[in-house]
Amino acid sequence: YVKASTLGTLETLLEFLQNENIQIPVSDWGIGEVRKKDVTKAGIMKEKHPEYAMILAFDVKVTQEAQKEADTDGVTIFSSDIIFNLQDRFTRHLEEFQEAQRAESRRAVVFPAELKIDAQKVFRKQGPILLGCEVLRGQLRVGTPICSICIKKENLLIGHVASMKNNNGRAVTGARQGDIVCVKIEQNDAQKHIMYGRHFDHSNKLCSKITRQSIDALKEHCRDEMSEDDWQLVRKLKDVFKIKSK
Repeated sequence: YVKASTLGTLETLLEFLQNENIQIPVSDWGIGEVRKKDVTKAGIMKEKHPEYAMILAFDVKVTQEAQKEADTDGVTIFSSDIIFNLQDRFTRHLEEFQEAQRAESRRAVVFPAELKIDAQKVFRKQGPILLGCEVLRGQLRVGTPICSICIKKENLLIGHVASMKNNNGRAVTGARQGDIVCVKIEQNDAQKHIMYGRHFDHSNKLCSKITRQSIDALKEHCRDEMSEDDWQLVRKLKDVFKIKSK
């Protein structure tokens, strides 16, 4: 959303923003100081394109009421009497937004893993659960949500990997096929009742709890960290969790 002091400055700003080397999308425009109603109009963009929920104010004042409304509604106002300053601030804002989006997407990454519990190495049965496990397939990472695969009933989400130690007792952040690790599984309030020996045991394989979102995040951010067998395991887990292909 664009505001400028005069029709002439508005035309100059719009021409500048639509330059093929810049291409800043403009939803609407107006002349005069930035008011509360302008913030309301700009806020409409939050639903579909939140990165563009902003006002570029060229050589105009911003009323206190408008600034207060913008702070409340999450609308950004960039004000300057120099066009290039507006461009720089907009570009920096967009880069920061995109980086935040990428970081959020990376947090959704869940690597595929299939684990076998060693019945002789069950160190703690409940909150947190401590189990000796062998990684049968895939790769296990700290932070991975862990499910118990149940044949006759629903698969059970038992918690997430808080930490791991290898055979030498050294803390590790990842384990691959063939590795044997002691896994600490922490649980949220809704999972704390789940206990080894009561709700699952060594006869149940454990696996990563993947989702459509986590698969998309893997494809976007971690292709170079995935082997062909890892992708085959993803396809197997899609069937386990009944995830539809796109």
